[in-house]
Amino acid sequence: MKLIGITGGIGMGKSTSGDLLKQRRFPVTDTDEIAHRLVEMGQPALLEIVKAFGSQVLDSQGKLIRAELAKIVFSNPAARQRLEDILHPRIRDAWQVEVQDWRRRNEPFGFVLIPLLFETAAAPQFDATIAVACSEKTQRVRLRQRGWNDTQISQRIAAQWPVQKKIDCSNFVVWTDTSIDIHAVQLDRILKVA
Repeated sequence: MKLIGITGGIGMGKSTSGDLLKQRRFPVTDTDEIAHRLVEMGQPALLEIVKAFGSQVLDSQGKLIRAELAKIVFSNPAARQRLEDILHPRIRDAWQVEVQDWRRRNEPFGFVLIPLLFETAAAPQFDATIAVACSEKTQRVRLRQRGWNDTQISQRIAAQWPVQKKIDCSNFVVWTDTSIDIHAVQLDRILKVA
């Protein structure tokens, strides 16, 4: 099996790449989705987060208030590192379990969407990497559509490597300042040579 890591800046189209690959019946896991599962009520990671950041990150029912946690970690690099120390080892363990299952099933390809692929030194675990990228203007438009203001957008962009650095480190690039059809064509071309 060829294991391919997909990375890119926030709002640049990683999830769309994942959806297109799922439509082609390839196994795909998204580390953002894994992170969401890890912080559900009763999960050990949520308990650690509360211990590290206080009960103000929980609502009255004990669910994580993501916006509250984001305010803390995206304005404080040390706090963000603390959160990453809690989540990243668990995230890696979870996607590696999925990859083992794909290998047992003899899948020809497997894809892991990892926004911080290079930042977390995960690249050596992949046969190839794809950077999904777009212009900063398009990125900001997409993030505003999520309801984020310019400060929130800038904080999140600053929390990742610059997209050009991700491109430079990747084996392939999918440029998403275009239609979904062209996005799909780019992925199909990569699969022929990866």
